[in-house]
Amino acid sequence: MGKAIRRTLYLLAALTLAGVALVCALTYHERYGEDTAVADTGETSQDTAVMDTEETGEDPVVAGTEEIGEDPGAAGTEESESQPEPEADTTILITGDVLFGNMFRVNYDRSGITGVVDGTLLARMQEADLVLINNEFPFSDRGTPMEEKEFTFRCSPSYAAALDEMGVDIASLANNHTLDYGREALTDTFAALDEAGIRYAGAGESVERAEEVQIIEVNGKRFGFLAVTRVVPVVSWKVEQQTPGLFSCYDDTRLVELVEEAKADCDVLVVYAHWGVEYEAYPEEYQTGIARRCLAAGADVMAGCHTHCLQGVEWMDGKPVFYSLGNFIFGKEIDSSAVLQITVSAEGAVRYQLLPVCARNGVTALADDERAAQILRYLDSISPGASVGEDGAVTE
Repeated sequence: MGKAIRRTLYLLAALTLAGVALVCALTYHERYGEDTAVADTGETSQDTAVMDTEETGEDPVVAGTEEIGEDPGAAGTEESESQPEPEADTTILITGDVLFGNMFRVNYDRSGITGVVDGTLLARMQEADLVLINNEFPFSDRGTPMEEKEFTFRCSPSYAAALDEMGVDIASLANNHTLDYGREALTDTFAALDEAGIRYAGAGESVERAEEVQIIEVNGKRFGFLAVTRVVPVVSWKVEQQTPGLFSCYDDTRLVELVEEAKADCDVLVVYAHWGVEYEAYPEEYQTGIARRCLAAGADVMAGCHTHCLQGVEWMDGKPVFYSLGNFIFGKEIDSSAVLQITVSAEGAVRYQLLPVCARNGVTALADDERAAQILRYLDSISPGASVGEDGAVTE
């Protein structure tokens, strides 16, 4: 084959290969060109930022922005930092009576706090914004039991840490057992709760401290808690008779005054009362009267304990009264009880829900589906002034 022919064939082959290469390049660009450009841009930005950092010691993002132009997210970041974060819902849990007795100590010493409160319920308490309980005993190793009193309770101060582990924020001491072992034991209780970081209400070294409203700010709102008892074994337990002592409301004049004063400084005010007759499902007339006067004075919700059983719910002028939440930690078995959950939205709307609980072998837990349904139906049946739904939601 002559040189001229070979050159002609080489030229044709070269043109063919060039054409194929061009077609492939165009096809690749159409399919991947945009993604490749984005990737290249990202790599270039990153490399520039690193180089600037090494040379100038400045923050990589700032240095990179100076080299390649304004970061699209920078303005948005500055704007978001200048805006206040939106307020969230606030969750409050209120339980019934708590006694750290023999069963508690055995379970806690063996298994810790999950030997007392089941993990699912415990997590709910720990995640809540505020938790309030009735502390039905003194934290003390001192004192002598009150004479001629059938039941006297106390627990070593070292166990006060268990309240913190449960997520408790406030303990009511306004009840008929916190002076079981005298005033020195009550003083020890104040110290133990202070040490554990738990606020207390309804008792104090002075009248002013016993009457003090506990106010806690959460999510931009102020929540107030006032504890009081209508059950004391002897008159001398009242703080106005002898100190330290308890805030009582056999005459509720002072209680109503405090509610009026506190409401001016609170977005939501809860009054927690120790009252009623043990093991009676329906409230006494005096409970209804105290509740009505407190709500009229500005309280947003009334909750109660002492009866060791559930009592019903009543609405008064658009506000609820939860007469008794029963027991929460109290001995070996609790057949029927409930935890009150109050949810306050960022806009201020308030929702109420009752969470059925039981205890077996000293471990308090959310009731299973069947038992929960039974407890809620029972509560609905003894609450003529309110409706308790299948999910525990409480409405007027």
